[in-house]
Amino acid sequence: MSFNSFGQMFRITTWGESHGPALGVVVDGCPPDLPISAEVIQRDLDRRKPGQSRYTTQRREADMVKILSGVFEDERTDGLRTTGTPISLMIENTDQRSKDYSEIRDKFRPGHADYTYLQKYGIRDYRGGGRSSARETAARVAAGAVAKVVIPNVKIRASLVQIGPHKIDYANFDWDEVGNNPFFCADPKAAEFWADYLDGIRKKGSSVGAIIEVVAEGVPAGWGAPVYGKLDQDIASAMMSINAVKAVEIGAGFEAAALTGEENADEMRAERPMPKFLSNKAGGILGGISNGDPIVARFAVKPTSSILTPRGTVTTENEDADIVTKGRHDPCVGIRAVPIGEAMMAIVLADHYLRHRAQTGRDGGIGFGA
Repeated sequence: MSFNSFGQMFRITTWGESHGPALGVVVDGCPPDLPISAEVIQRDLDRRKPGQSRYTTQRREADMVKILSGVFEDERTDGLRTTGTPISLMIENTDQRSKDYSEIRDKFRPGHADYTYLQKYGIRDYRGGGRSSARETAARVAAGAVAKVVIPNVKIRASLVQIGPHKIDYANFDWDEVGNNPFFCADPKAAEFWADYLDGIRKKGSSVGAIIEVVAEGVPAGWGAPVYGKLDQDIASAMMSINAVKAVEIGAGFEAAALTGEENADEMRAERPMPKFLSNKAGGILGGISNGDPIVARFAVKPTSSILTPRGTVTTENEDADIVTKGRHDPCVGIRAVPIGEAMMAIVLADHYLRHRAQTGRDGGIGFGA
């Protein structure tokens, strides 16, 4: 299987399967002499790991990361610093229940990659989907924690902004609320409503989709390239690579189609050292290059395909059948996609930061003087 890597100068390669002994990632291109620790990586992994509330899968994985290479002792702090060589990170799987899938090993799960994997490779791992499982995203979150160390003065945050048809009220938006509820939601009133709503979905054995908003602040003007290396192009690619994601938008996104030119164009006014944009319909990116405003991306996650409601399918012998997917599954997989979206944004920005610095010798734009 090819295409397990993402990025150019900051490049990650993930490995492992949902029901294998372990999974992990190799991070290549990380600059040397940066402070790093397993604790820093673990903080992000702890936000993504399963079994933390009744609204996520009850698979119990500690997701404890091990740093296998790419670091050395820092005599100044008694910690670790990057060496500039590949950083290998490993996370052991400890709570697999492969027997949960034994009854459906010869059936294709609707909404999953079972059928397409078999068509492409002639072999598939029926135990949770193997490489197609969202379990692989633990490795991305670990890599994203390394990426955040690379990017100077950039803050990346994400919030769940919609579950099913129910959206947040941006008038209640408060980043400090994201850590106060099991939905990573910046609107506490929406989170309170979602609790009852998802309880009903979960008790029915069904699932719903979600939308996640990711915001990166502190990105200077100048990152990205105008043709085939657009910053928004790579952000869209990164978000679309996350399991179950079906749509991505930057800034105003799909709503831009309903705006007039006057409404959509972000007006500018002179300030020092950089001009000021009066709005941010562009989502912080113009012509594929960052403009200094917050970068805003949203992605839509489809409902979890593993549900208890019987669905029609076919067998590997191409015979009609019904299927019920038992086991431990998320009623809304979008909840745990919040830290994954943050990680993928960090990986893209770290890559573009290093590309920009290599080409121009600068961390950001040229400015306009004092």
